[in-house]
Amino acid sequence: MEGGEVNKAAITIKDVAREARVSVATVSRALNGHENVAEPVRKLVLEVAARLRYTPHAAARSLSSRRTNTIGVVLPDLYGEFFSELMRGIDGVARERRQHLLVSSYHGDQEQQGAALRAMRGRVDGLLVLSPYAESPGFLTDNLPQSLPTVLINTYLPEQDHPVLSIDDHAGAMAMTRHLLDVGHRRIAFISGPDLNYDARERLRGFRDALAAFGDAAEGIELPGDFDEASGHRAGQELLAAGTLPDAVFAANDMMALGCLYAFAQAGVRVPFDVALAGFDDIPLARFVHPSLTTMQVSIADLGDKAATRLLQLMDGNNTEGAGDKQTLVPTLIVRDSSRARTEQ
Repeated sequence: MEGGEVNKAAITIKDVAREARVSVATVSRALNGHENVAEPVRKLVLEVAARLRYTPHAAARSLSSRRTNTIGVVLPDLYGEFFSELMRGIDGVARERRQHLLVSSYHGDQEQQGAALRAMRGRVDGLLVLSPYAESPGFLTDNLPQSLPTVLINTYLPEQDHPVLSIDDHAGAMAMTRHLLDVGHRRIAFISGPDLNYDARERLRGFRDALAAFGDAAEGIELPGDFDEASGHRAGQELLAAGTLPDAVFAANDMMALGCLYAFAQAGVRVPFDVALAGFDDIPLARFVHPSLTTMQVSIADLGDKAATRLLQLMDGNNTEGAGDKQTLVPTLIVRDSSRARTEQ
């Protein structure tokens, strides 16, 4: 190498180390995103590696470190803004730490999710799991090696051995129901999520508890849903067919609320003048529909970010928070045009 020039056809980690005037070990730690590298040194190594167009040999790196530099992600579905936002948060952390992602979904089938979990063995260094089935006896332990670092997202697992990051669905649903009651609505319909889904059950429980706390003056109407626009549309049509609309509709997620909004629009029913409407999650689209949707704001991307960060701590052997620790994100009530008070109509 002369004058900082190297043969670009055969760039090695030693070339990067020589050019950056650091050790090979330091280059390796910087490229793999380890925390024990000073930030100026990390930036220098990354700049030199980029200038030399150095690309680590993934197979050789895996053999030498016994790591795949891959995070597994198993989700119920990949469709919808909730999952795209969750993946955006996970991907941001993975990119920063130069980790690959291996993503699988199982579309609500317990056997398929078990197969997806087993397929991750030997392919990933850690796993993020969002599952409504984790509370089934032996579901995770039968499908995952105990040694694989795993973080659960919005997944209920009694006496869990894995860290869990979740949303306080019960408190969020209570807050939304109280809001609708506070602005004068007394007959409130609730569009629920899938029966086997823990989030859905907690949101239904919060709705029921808020009504019970208010007393006999409030009436609840419950309709089935499946966390997608089609089921929200069906619920809206069912309410229209009943002849008398409730004062308000609270859908257990925004996608169902948007489906219900479309059903009302097709029938010429005006939201919020004829019926108020609210959702849960605050997906990006919620603020851009007309009328803009009142909802419970969950920082979905932040949930993915925190889960991925926690998993990387486990993968690095940093478990200072302890096994089975739980972090809960409390959603925030966002009042928009779709739930106008009855006195303002």
